[in-house]
Amino acid sequence: MTGKADFTEEEWTSILQGPPTAGMIVVTAQKGGTLALAKAYSAARDEHGQSELLDEIVSAKPSFDRGHSHSPEGLKASGLEQLRTAVALLEQKASTDEVAAYKRFVLDLAGRVASAHREDGVDVSPAEQAALDEIEATLR
Repeated sequence: MTGKADFTEEEWTSILQGPPTAGMIVVTAQKGGTLALAKAYSAARDEHGQSELLDEIVSAKPSFDRGHSHSPEGLKASGLEQLRTAVALLEQKASTDEVAAYKRFVLDLAGRVASAHREDGVDVSPAEQAALDEIEATLR
């Protein structure tokens, strides 16, 4: 089982910031959804025990680093790079199952944020879907 102790502080911060960064990419694609981010973490905490790695991730308060990005486009670009970095770190030290679980958690969280409220009569707006598609492509 892989956990926080297997990573440096900087690496662990990168891994922790991946899921909320994906959520914020979706939030900035279409206004709203930050409450859904918190709810997704709460739901994940309720499902603890399936993965030590995910348990440690969701036990931390979700946070992300905007870096130097002050626009939605800048946040998306730096956020997708953040996700690539986090997955690369996990692929070096975690099991294949743990990496897959992390990716599923990121996608589930981003999906919950996207479907948090309806826009123009649809659950997920075209802008949110585009953000989800980019996140999914990045995680592949």
